[in-house]
Amino acid sequence: MSQRIQLGMLKVDPLLAEFVNAQLLPQLSLTKADFWTGFESIVDQFTSRNTSLLLERDKIQAQIDAWHTNHRDTPFDSIAYVQFLREIGYLVEEGDDFSICTENVDPEIATMAGPQLVVPVKNARFALNAANARWGSLFDAIYGSDVIAEVDGCKRTQGYNPLRGQKVIAFAKDFLDQACPLINASHDQAAAYRVISGQLLVETVQGVTTLADLDQLRGYRGEASAPESVLLVNNGLHIEILIDRDSEIGSTDPAGVKDINLEAALTTIQDCEDSVAAVDAQDKVEVYRNWLGLMRGDLAESFAKQGSQLTRTLNCDREFQGLSGGMITLPGRSLLLIRNVGHLMRNSAILDKHGEEIYEGILDTIITSSIASIDIRNKNKFCNSRTGSIYIVKPKMHGPAEVQFTCDMFTAVEEFLGLDVDTLKIGIMDEERRTSVNLKECIRAAKSRVAFINTGFLDRTGDEIHTSMQAGVMVPKAEMKSTSWIAAYEDRNVDIGLACGLSGKAQIGKGMWAMPDLMVRMLNEKIAHPMSGANTAWVPSPTAAVLHAMHYHYVNVFNRQLEIAQRPAAKLNDILTLPVIKDPSELSADSVQLDLDNNCQSILGYVVRWVDQGIGCSKVPDIYNIELMEDRATLRISSQHIANWLLHSICTPQQVRETLERMAQIVDQQNASDPLYRAMAPEFESSIAFQAACDLIFDGVNQPSGYTEPRLHARRRELKAIEGSSIS
Repeated sequence: MSQRIQLGMLKVDPLLAEFVNAQLLPQLSLTKADFWTGFESIVDQFTSRNTSLLLERDKIQAQIDAWHTNHRDTPFDSIAYVQFLREIGYLVEEGDDFSICTENVDPEIATMAGPQLVVPVKNARFALNAANARWGSLFDAIYGSDVIAEVDGCKRTQGYNPLRGQKVIAFAKDFLDQACPLINASHDQAAAYRVISGQLLVETVQGVTTLADLDQLRGYRGEASAPESVLLVNNGLHIEILIDRDSEIGSTDPAGVKDINLEAALTTIQDCEDSVAAVDAQDKVEVYRNWLGLMRGDLAESFAKQGSQLTRTLNCDREFQGLSGGMITLPGRSLLLIRNVGHLMRNSAILDKHGEEIYEGILDTIITSSIASIDIRNKNKFCNSRTGSIYIVKPKMHGPAEVQFTCDMFTAVEEFLGLDVDTLKIGIMDEERRTSVNLKECIRAAKSRVAFINTGFLDRTGDEIHTSMQAGVMVPKAEMKSTSWIAAYEDRNVDIGLACGLSGKAQIGKGMWAMPDLMVRMLNEKIAHPMSGANTAWVPSPTAAVLHAMHYHYVNVFNRQLEIAQRPAAKLNDILTLPVIKDPSELSADSVQLDLDNNCQSILGYVVRWVDQGIGCSKVPDIYNIELMEDRATLRISSQHIANWLLHSICTPQQVRETLERMAQIVDQQNASDPLYRAMAPEFESSIAFQAACDLIFDGVNQPSGYTEPRLHARRRELKAIEGSSIS
């Protein structure tokens, strides 16, 4: 590595120093000296406190481990357990009721309900795709997915298949009938759409009709008597009917409808964390450079597609003719949030005055906020927040003290950057058990900043396993979703969010659909998220965002929240029900091996790309060749589950090792077409990726909170060091 640059008492990797000094600072009103002096001051102010919070995690975990070990031979006593958790400070005293007072929150977060994309910001093309997924073609989403079965001549062919197209159009028109119904007619019967005297007139063979709700018409493009498109709205989400009788598809439709565009991904989390492999300054600069491009509005990415060279940039806003004569401008891009890393990891990009790597969470907060302040000062091509807010999603916080730490750090950064108080809004990810059971007090600690809470089943399950590691044998992974704590956790998150006044002021979110190719299943199942009272839920792709947007037309989330607020709140004790097997002898040898096969294959399929190629999120085929969206959250649960079964002798180290080696050969076969792929078999000892998977499992009990980052980072840096030395 090149000689570090001394900036005050900080020793900065030259790659990061060059990025900040040459690319970021010219966008800010800070000199180089002022920036690095302020940076150093924040590092000094928060490093020891960060360390103390991590030590507190370790102390509490050791106390919980000891309690379970000491009570292993007695029936579980939930009353004694809860009392113990209060005594050690794991459960804090719950205060009086309150309502959050967050201000200047954009409507996409506060008053609208719709899908939320999560994308690795390290990948410029993905980042741009997600930012542009505010609008999407319903016809394309249906045609290109499994929503229409490939039977009776309806296969997805290289060119346009008219039979499949007819099914797509019928499906889309049925959606229109549900979202924006006509009086005594179906959109399938429409022969023409016209806007006359501010009203939508739809010609059919039976006569002229209009919308059942006249207020759903918002605008149009082109001539009112023969519009190019018609803009409708339902439950706060826009729908655009595109009309072109000369187009390939429009020529087959009586009304000339060639497509239906839906307002889809209202918000996108540009992720620096679980979907990203960033272990050093080189990686962090890639992340920050893309975030800078998004905030400036000039990020562009060129790539080859079907023999053509394309360049992707951010979409412009969309304009329509209003009904009263003026123009309507709607955002053309998703509102962007940035997910920083948690409190655990340090990064070699900067060394502090003691020569220690600084905490990566502090690094992320300062740099990503500095970049986003460009938007606040309107020094960019496209506006992100129209209310002057910066949205930072903060993962893996353990309880209200850690939320308070984050808020205090936000205050320091605001002062450093000259931003108004509470410009930095916080997204509290309810994915660690100490946050779940203290959620009300976590929200209270951020009551003037909180703009987002959500549930994350996979990380939350990983923490559930690790926290109760010594309590006994965990149920098989596939059964975890049916355990009682999960339902209580999902419901209580919404209950507390509503009780704390988040409705109309902040997002209440739900987790990811992890099967990006199974869209018909998503359509059938993911409507449960808006029905649960969540005004957003995560999706893995722009296509999924368009399809999931349909659910928010079928369900008025804010009305649903009013209904849910009347139900009895989920109980704390139910969340603290441990997902352990009462009689482990009921597990058959075959079922144990099947679970090991699934977990080991999943771990290896993800880790080999993370370590060898630096890919932090990808579609990984399982043992049935169903591609699942994997990131560090899925890795955490799989590795912790095997670690638990090893600890309690459900399986043996030899059995796990044999399974890993056998599954590695399957993973090698699944990746055989990737020219950059390095096979793990048969030279297992020389495969750094394979060794990383072993680390995560065989030392899983000892990993802080069961997190995978420490081992992954170490092995990725080991590989990069080897590659660097071989190049030099």
